This record gives sequence, structure tokens and C-alpha cells, in this order.
Amino acid sequence: MAAGDAEKARRRIAKLRGHLSSGPKARWLSAVTGGGHDDASAQAQAMTRHQARSPAAEKDTSASAPARKEGYSRRAVLAGVQECAAAATPNDDEDEEGLQPFHLAFPVHDLKAARHFYGEVLGCEEGRSAESWVDYSLQGHQIVCHLVGPDFRAVDYHNPVDAHDVPVPHFGIALTVPAFKKLAARLKAHNTKFIIEPYLRFKGLKGEQYTMFFKDPSGNNLEFKAMTNPENLFAKQ
Repeated sequence: MAAGDAEKARRRIAKLRGHLSSGPKARWLSAVTGGGHDDASAQAQAMTRHQARSPAAEKDTSASAPARKEGYSRRAVLAGVQECAAAATPNDDEDEEGLQPFHLAFPVHDLKAARHFYGEVLGCEEGRSAESWVDYSLQGHQIVCHLVGPDFRAVDYHNPVDAHDVPVPHFGIALTVPAFKKLAARLKAHNTKFIIEPYLRFKGLKGEQYTMFFKDPSGNNLEFKAMTNPENLFAKQ
């Protein structure tokens, strides 16, 4: 059984505990896992094994493969567990769906200029808005431009990285290499002024990546990057 499958099953068992604290459903879980509720890891592996059994295995009635416990057939036990799973909360599997969208709000000096930059230059889809703010989908993540006054300009700090003065704070997306090159071409077509031109850094290392830095009209810094090997995004050198 794959480690990921065991972990998913373990989390499922832990969440089902609230639904299986007493009564017949508690006996269903005990029957299918071969024990009480305390050992969630063992229960998860047992549950996964039972769900993966072939029909022929389910029909095995030999003494070495007990078909009943607490008066329930194996098929009825599995049906009971599935019923309990269906009764769980709507967001029961939310943590198994991968990364969730982040939310970032930042100040701007002019909403019209921000709309042009994030909507036209970057190509972000506009969402909700009001007189003093507007939000966008940045590759599925929510960013919000908040109008704070015409005199605002972001203050820069810098940190040396790969012989460049990298501006901080900054934000952006880790793209695929093709998407990075497409965005770089789009920015150049809009005559975007780069702080750090698109280039490949950390060559030959695990952190090898394309990167580029530029500003929005209010001076907020953005970095978009693309790992040549996406699996190394968090890898140590």
C-alpha cells in the first residue's frame, strides 16, 4: 500500500471517530479494523486492505479468514464504513486536494493604474471590487489592490542573491518553464521595466531556476520564477 494512501486512510479514520463514538457504527469500525478506535494508523491500514480485497477474497469463508465479527458480515461492515464516510462534513477531504489558494492584500496609489497593470499587463482575471479596492485571480490565488492614497509608493529593501540586489518584500508565482517564458514575452511586449531581467540562476544546482523581478505602478515588487526541475522547489542545495 502506498504511503500516501495509508495517510489518507488514517486521516479519514481520525475524522470518522466523531461519527463512530457509540452504537452500531462503532462496532462497524471495530469490525473492519480489527480493534478499537485508539490506533488510527493500524485502523487506516486495515481499512485500506479491506477496501482493496477482491470479490473472491470477500467470499473466503475459511477459518483462516474470519468473515464476521460482532455479528456483521464483512460486506455489511464495509457498507457501514462507507455510509459513515458519506455522512462526514462537506469539507472532509479538503486537505487531500493539494494546495489551497492564498490571499494577499497590498496598497496601491491609483486603482486605474493597478487595473491596467494586473488586468491588461499580467492578464489576471478581475473579481470583486468596490470604490477603494479590487481583487484579481493570480493563477487561481486571490490578490487585492487597496487604494491608500495618491502619495503611496512601496519602500524597497534589498538582499544580495546570485550577484543581484533582490528587492524585498516581493511576491509572485512559481510557474512552469514554458509559462515563465510566455509571461516574460508578454511583459516585454508591454514595455515592462525589469528590476532583474529574465535569466537562469543557480545553474547546475538543485535550485536552478528562471527568475525575473519588476514593479507594479505603485512600486510593489513582483518575482515570477520557474524551477527547471519543479520537484526541487524546496530542495536544499
